[in-house]
Amino acid sequence: MNYCKTFLLLLMVATGLPMRAQIHKMERRDSTIHTYNLNPVVVTGSGHHQRLKNTATPVRVLSAQEMREQGITTFDGALTRMMPQVSMAPNSMGSQLRLNGLGNKYILILINGLKLSGDISNNVDLNRINMARVKRIEVLDGAASSLYGSDAIAGVINIITDQPTRSLCSAGSTTTISGHGVLTEAATLDISKNGFGSYTSFTHDRADSYRNNDLEYKKDSDTETQPSIAPLFTGYRSNIFAQKFTYSPTQHLALNAGLDYSYKITDRPGTRADVTGGTDYEMRYKGLRWNVGTIYKFDARNSLQIDYSIDRFRYGKEYDVASGGFPVGTYIQSKKQRTIERQLKAILGIIPQGTTIVGNDWQLDKLVATSGNINQETYILAYYAQHEQRLDVGSATLLATLGARYDYHKTFGNHFTPKVSLMYSLGHLNLRATYSAGFRAPGLDELYYHYFSVNRGKPQISFGNLSLKPEKSNYFALNAEYRHDALAVSVTGYMNRISDMVVKQNIDVDNPTRQLLMNEFPEMTQEQADKMVSYARYQNSDKGDVKGFQFNLSANILRGFNLSANFAYTYARTKTGEEWTVLERSIRHAATIAANYHHSWGRYTININLNGRLQSKTYYTGSYEDAPGYGIWNLNTTHSFDVAKWGCLEPSLGIDNVFDRIDRRIDSSTRKYALYSPGRMLAVGLKMKFSYL
Repeated sequence: MNYCKTFLLLLMVATGLPMRAQIHKMERRDSTIHTYNLNPVVVTGSGHHQRLKNTATPVRVLSAQEMREQGITTFDGALTRMMPQVSMAPNSMGSQLRLNGLGNKYILILINGLKLSGDISNNVDLNRINMARVKRIEVLDGAASSLYGSDAIAGVINIITDQPTRSLCSAGSTTTISGHGVLTEAATLDISKNGFGSYTSFTHDRADSYRNNDLEYKKDSDTETQPSIAPLFTGYRSNIFAQKFTYSPTQHLALNAGLDYSYKITDRPGTRADVTGGTDYEMRYKGLRWNVGTIYKFDARNSLQIDYSIDRFRYGKEYDVASGGFPVGTYIQSKKQRTIERQLKAILGIIPQGTTIVGNDWQLDKLVATSGNINQETYILAYYAQHEQRLDVGSATLLATLGARYDYHKTFGNHFTPKVSLMYSLGHLNLRATYSAGFRAPGLDELYYHYFSVNRGKPQISFGNLSLKPEKSNYFALNAEYRHDALAVSVTGYMNRISDMVVKQNIDVDNPTRQLLMNEFPEMTQEQADKMVSYARYQNSDKGDVKGFQFNLSANILRGFNLSANFAYTYARTKTGEEWTVLERSIRHAATIAANYHHSWGRYTININLNGRLQSKTYYTGSYEDAPGYGIWNLNTTHSFDVAKWGCLEPSLGIDNVFDRIDRRIDSSTRKYALYSPGRMLAVGLKMKFSYL
């Protein structure tokens, strides 16, 4: 490659021309091979790489190809558009993620098998996930503590990143532009030669705040309204820089080291004298995550893997309006977290047609919360083993998995979680049965919180509880699946029973208690104390019960035409004392549908994708009213041009929320939402990729 061509390519990348994120292969496209892979390689369900049809535990896979063709650029968009059992509610403290009716704290989020930190009030900041590098997202429903330990009660979401090695050098950039200030930009630079790899990426993401109704009901009134600028969706600006190095000196040994730096700040309306809903400060988040690891493969069936990671995350308030004696630009830290994790895992093929996994995990969590008066740390030391055995019975196959994990928690002592799964395969038909136990150790905030704040003039107090017990679960599932090269259909029924659920319970305040609270929090004024109706304290409730079934279909119906349809029924409730109540934010019925058409003419390929999400009402507890159901459809088209052997262009044009569905209800103290879309929006993008082979 001459210097002029090199300079031209670097200039095109550096200028950040609009691009749509996902790398195409450099070979000529052809609709006969441009189909969804219905039997990909997965790792989350069993702890080792195997084909999806051969896993005894069902795993849902979201591929980069599917996300690209649907015009998806965010992690929450990928889950909610393609997985009906997942729901999301954005707010300034992160994203309120729910899986099969259970919230963030019951969902373990991993990046290449390592825990993602940044847990703010049990809402993981999903903006820390670098979508420019996502190869696939694997979702494992149900308790998975036998392999993954604490927090994996609702399931595990494992983000697998990509490390392209086909080219000596490749560079690309991504931009997506849509309404309400939505802008996503990414740039990547990959170098691979003689066993060495360097993978660099930078992503900038932003969106404006908005609301769908400019009015809100006045306090304690269901008839009088007033203008408000409090956002339904909180705007933000975020940046992610990631660097990873790999080195394979031999075919047996692979080394890797990487770091990710993330920054996010909210962009909310400022305080105004003429209207309510503004804020004096923005929430600012910073994260630094780095890891080193190695894999040594003795042969095709035996390997040893070691990983070590440190994840630091902190957030606080940055004042953009002078308030409370703080000038503009003042930063007050609210919370700082640190997670140190070490994993040692051996995958062994000791027995013919069998795979044995043994491992040791150690994890240290530290929390410093100024607002909650916490400076504490805890650790978990764990040992686990799992054996998977295949038996041929005539023309059929029986696959049995038996696993167990022992955890020692600094605060809660010993815990044991087993798992048993069976799969019977006959031709393209698979029948599965699974039992797995789960547990979750209460977080440091739930144990030690000592929190007082004033939100829009209303005092709030929360206490931790050192008498809390770990939450435990028992998960049962039956699955029937037919999987072929052109068709995959599955039905799953499950039941997840949880005991000792940790919840915030409101305790009424009388005059003697009010005085005790003032003694506990001297900064609270008498006027604020007089407004106190109740305070919150973490407690173990009796139990939780989640039942449901899922239907999934993926098909390469005709040459160039693919269809997927997914349905989830979830019945989630919790019991305190003798009273059963619906689980907060649970959804009874939800479905996702996607139809995709693609065709190639020479160096040009068109892709047309229509996808929709339909769901019934969202349940809220207490004095809150339920949010109505909705159906949203999105249309996306991409146009790929192989301009040369060394590069391709891919402009895209799409419409989000084609039928302009909007929840325009007036805000009130008893009203929450499930649909956060601002309405119909045009999305435009262009992707470029250049490679030097």
